[in-house]
Amino acid sequence: MCGISGFIDFNKKSSELVLEKMTHELQHRGPDDFGLCFERTENANIGLGQRRLSILDLTAKGHQPMIFNEWIIVFNGEIYNFREISKELEGLGYKFNSGSDTEVIIKAFDKWGVKAVDKFIGMFAFVLYNKKTNKVFVFRDRAGVKPLFYYIKDGLFLFASELKSFHQHKGFIKEINYDSLSLFLQYNYIPTPYSIFNNTHKLRPGNYLEINLDNQDIEMKQYWSIEDCYNKPKLDIGYNEACDELEKLMISAFSYRMIADVPVGAFLSGGYDSTAVVAILQSLYSKKIKTFTIGYEEKQFDESNDARRIADYLGTDHHEKIVGPDDARSVLEQLPFVFDEPFSDNSVIPTLLVSQFARSNVKVALSGDAGDEIFGGYDKFNRSIAFTKYPSFIQSTLAGTMNLIKPEHFPILRNTYNFSTRYEKMQEIWTNHTPSHALKTISQFITTSEANKYMAVKTKNKKTYFDISSELNGSNDALNKLLAIDYKTFLLDNNLAKVDRATMSVGLEGREPFLDHRIIEFASRLPSSYKIRNGVNKHILKSIVHRYVPKELMDRPKKPFLAPLSNWFGDELKNYYYDFINEDKIKKDGIFTSEVVKLRDAFFSGKQVNNQKLWNILVFQMWKEKWM
Repeated sequence: MCGISGFIDFNKKSSELVLEKMTHELQHRGPDDFGLCFERTENANIGLGQRRLSILDLTAKGHQPMIFNEWIIVFNGEIYNFREISKELEGLGYKFNSGSDTEVIIKAFDKWGVKAVDKFIGMFAFVLYNKKTNKVFVFRDRAGVKPLFYYIKDGLFLFASELKSFHQHKGFIKEINYDSLSLFLQYNYIPTPYSIFNNTHKLRPGNYLEINLDNQDIEMKQYWSIEDCYNKPKLDIGYNEACDELEKLMISAFSYRMIADVPVGAFLSGGYDSTAVVAILQSLYSKKIKTFTIGYEEKQFDESNDARRIADYLGTDHHEKIVGPDDARSVLEQLPFVFDEPFSDNSVIPTLLVSQFARSNVKVALSGDAGDEIFGGYDKFNRSIAFTKYPSFIQSTLAGTMNLIKPEHFPILRNTYNFSTRYEKMQEIWTNHTPSHALKTISQFITTSEANKYMAVKTKNKKTYFDISSELNGSNDALNKLLAIDYKTFLLDNNLAKVDRATMSVGLEGREPFLDHRIIEFASRLPSSYKIRNGVNKHILKSIVHRYVPKELMDRPKKPFLAPLSNWFGDELKNYYYDFINEDKIKKDGIFTSEVVKLRDAFFSGKQVNNQKLWNILVFQMWKEKWM
């Protein structure tokens, strides 16, 4: 696990010193080693930099950039099946000098070219420069576990694991993209391929860029997509057989994620996803797995007791920490640096805290992310289907009636929690009729119209992966379409971004066992009735977990991994809102309208305001002060 950065400068102005600064900005991602490669070619100055977090082959033999024949590589991530691939390459005459997966990647490309990526099981973002063909290849893994940003303007191409690296290059022009800001306000994150800055992009998962240094052409190519997985015919397989096959895949995928030359542990919340990971692995290993949980003094948010009971049952080496507002304050000021693009998921603070906690004991931590997106764990899937099950003419009639009767016409309801926003969302859902549009609407914390009201700058609506329903064919029912969309939206740009930045901020490698592509390729072809069955969400995953942990120990109301922000910011941390959201600052910046101050005042006057709206605005204001 590492941080990578660099440039292709067709203007030939970028220097090795600039490359060094860009690379060292990512020191937190790789505190163990660093390396640079700077080349002056006929067409461009090329820089490849890497900060290393040593996980496999801790010796200098794993140093990057790595060179073999005409290839040069910088790599962030893990190829878990590298030993099998290296054996195949050895049979073809290749010899290996290290025990690193980086050497396997570069020699696999030497043998098979871009088709080598089809063999990789893992998470990765890497850049390969071929001096013979004069081409550069920029790859991102299938699910997007590892980040890769790039910037293109006036003959300058920059790339990096995190945006902060770009600020070290004088050619990077940091202009806020207000269309992206509007998306951030709505969803808490900025959807791929967009970024907070103009001319700056996130590389799409399952894609790579091919850059021709001779003519400056940059071509985006796709090697894998979730749509292709879901568009394959569904399997004719019985439920019990599906459970057996899925369990085998999970055992293989989870075992791969234990490969390391450093201590490995796991996050454990006590929910089904993290319990699945820990339970299966503990059944395979005699040594106790280290598990990590944080809890809260506020009992309605606290899962630590549940996690402890699971850990006791499985016999793990369990570690637990209770956190409060003082802990939140300790990480709050770090947020704009750690998340150098605005990001405001409610669980960002506990994710940072549990990462810090785990890093004191291990260098690699496994998480249960993606279980909900793959197997239908969220209630938003149920609601998206339920809200749109009525005939279209009934939905249109309801939407039309709501257009005439406004929220203020309901004197009893209008002061209930977030009523006007929920009312607007239902009208939007019944106007559009489809479950996929319902999911998009439900996923918004701030609606499009509210974002327009809060922003003083006019913006345009951008197409996102929420709009891919038409690319999913008739072999998919409503639920499977929703799962495909969530895999490319909330999972990608919320959950994976959160865990990557939080873990890497403390030099901890986060691994995502459920994101082995073999699992989604199988699960995407299962009937949706195996995922939500008899009203039970995530049914097939729960069936497998119950083979390891008694059902009565697991069955309890689902708790989201959230921080009690409303409690904390309503009391101990309220000054942050007054410091960053006030009339003078808002008027001076010219980005927001005075409506955001009214929102702040409504919250602190005790009105039933969704605190997440205010939190989104606060996070952006803190980010802007740090980076602009």
